[in-house]
Amino acid sequence: MGQYVAPIRDMQFVLHEFLKVEEHLKELPAHAETDAEIINAVLEEGAKFTSEVLFPLNHSGDREGCHHDAEAKTVTTPKGYKEAYKQYVEGGWAALACDPEYGGQGLPVVLNNSFYEMLNSSNQAWTMYPGLSHGAYECLKEHGTEEQKKTYLPKLVSGEWTGTMCLTEPHCGTDLGLLRSKAIPNDDGSWTITGNKIFISAGEHDMADNILHLVLARVPDAPEGSKGISLFLVPKFLPNADGSVGERNPIFCGAIEEKMGIHGNSTCQMNLDGAKGWIIGQPNKGLNAMFVFMNAARLGVGMQSLGLTEVAYQNALVYAKDRLQMRSLSGVKAPDKPADPIIVHPDVRRMLLTAKAYAEAGRAFTSYVALQIDRELNHPDEEVRKEAADEVALLTPIVKAFITDNGWIATSEAMQVYGGHGYIAEWGMEQYVRDARINMIYEGTNTVQSLDLLGRKILMDNGAKLRKFGEKIRAYVEDNGTDEAMSEFITPLADLGDKLTKLTMEIGMKAFQNPDEVGAAAVPYLRVAGHLVYSYFFAQMAQIALAKQDSGDKFYEAKLQTARFYFARLYPETAMLIRQARSGAANLMALDADLF
Repeated sequence: MGQYVAPIRDMQFVLHEFLKVEEHLKELPAHAETDAEIINAVLEEGAKFTSEVLFPLNHSGDREGCHHDAEAKTVTTPKGYKEAYKQYVEGGWAALACDPEYGGQGLPVVLNNSFYEMLNSSNQAWTMYPGLSHGAYECLKEHGTEEQKKTYLPKLVSGEWTGTMCLTEPHCGTDLGLLRSKAIPNDDGSWTITGNKIFISAGEHDMADNILHLVLARVPDAPEGSKGISLFLVPKFLPNADGSVGERNPIFCGAIEEKMGIHGNSTCQMNLDGAKGWIIGQPNKGLNAMFVFMNAARLGVGMQSLGLTEVAYQNALVYAKDRLQMRSLSGVKAPDKPADPIIVHPDVRRMLLTAKAYAEAGRAFTSYVALQIDRELNHPDEEVRKEAADEVALLTPIVKAFITDNGWIATSEAMQVYGGHGYIAEWGMEQYVRDARINMIYEGTNTVQSLDLLGRKILMDNGAKLRKFGEKIRAYVEDNGTDEAMSEFITPLADLGDKLTKLTMEIGMKAFQNPDEVGAAAVPYLRVAGHLVYSYFFAQMAQIALAKQDSGDKFYEAKLQTARFYFARLYPETAMLIRQARSGAANLMALDADLF
């Protein structure tokens, strides 16, 4: 069912030529020994695992789905999933970017990020099981007690145990201040937790010996709203003193959600019937701790759509080169055949190039953000760590929303290349479209991400984070603005930077008079910001390609032409988006609700 070949050549271009990661890693004591040889070896081995082990399970897992035994209160994952997870654990993949103190390999996030792109391309539903575990690891590492870290982190790092994030309840999703789950303190320092959670990815399964649920709940006399939420660690099985699995904890799957896509992942309704848990961090400070998990998850969702964009592009390309339909408008291209392959048709090329451009820009963007996370966590200079953290905070909602929007566009275009065959399950393309759709919704809808970007990350600090990132762009424009060969990339980049600055000021002034102006402008505003980021990175990648276009390596010619397509065909969307963002709230809010 289709194919997947990890895009190692482009990953190497991004890491070694565009980002020059080895130079940056040398500044980080924890990763100073990670060189190109190590990076390339991990990429090559990761490519084998994902293409040979995971990809063959993607379509069959989607067809089979997960099975819930209500009487036994167990969930069985699709055939082959459990065995693939065993290979994943035995290969040390779960420990790749984890702290050696807990059994990890201590490799940089930027390398783990590339591996996760491969995982998501090969099988997004399967990847959600270990992906959520890594978020639980990060949360416990930052906010857990020493005893919690000692007990649970080695098991998460090894992959023996997995993790989940239990936030949503039937009556509350984004507005977590409404949640009702309760936690009552016990004399031994533990808590008894009761409540119901829904939409819990990987909430119950048969792939690991234990599942560590991170659960939001309210303690007695907690303040109303989000200021009264606490975070608890609730294991499926209570660990024994020696670290082995002990007594079953009463947190059970009540049902598996019937959903549009990601059928291979068990999206569960979870019932806590007096389950035993331990608080993480301080009472009523649960959201602060959970945001570590949530931010990791938001970056992870961006990686999901990047992975789908790549695999959908690859398969659509193979089909377009093989499928014969009609003759080229400019003359016969395959005279030995009854018709020309459809890749000769301009609009088929537009669809393919859209997916290709969004995959390559998304790869550069997510790798850049991952490198900033490495700098935030490991740079010896506190000021550098702070600057990197601010940039990650600014760019995280763009990673989540812009890449998942583009993933939906790209997978839809790739399916369109197939014509009617794309709509038929046999070819596998319609699964990518179905799987891509959830990525725009969960871990904070893309509207929430847009509000976070404009309202919190930009306007709340008067644009300080945005200005710092903008200074990098302006410096690049000034350094290369006189290079005639670069003008086709530098001019639109500079123009968009100026327009976004003016747009930000205009919306900020309007918001003083009417806060709804932020909500009205936020979604188109984020896409404009996303295009600014992509323009910045495509300009830099084009510059490298220009310098090497006479090397004889066709890779650079392809990179240059893809950049030109992006600026000619995708970048112009910004003109429409800016007009939408400037149009104000009145055209949305003037109509009385009764008149809809």
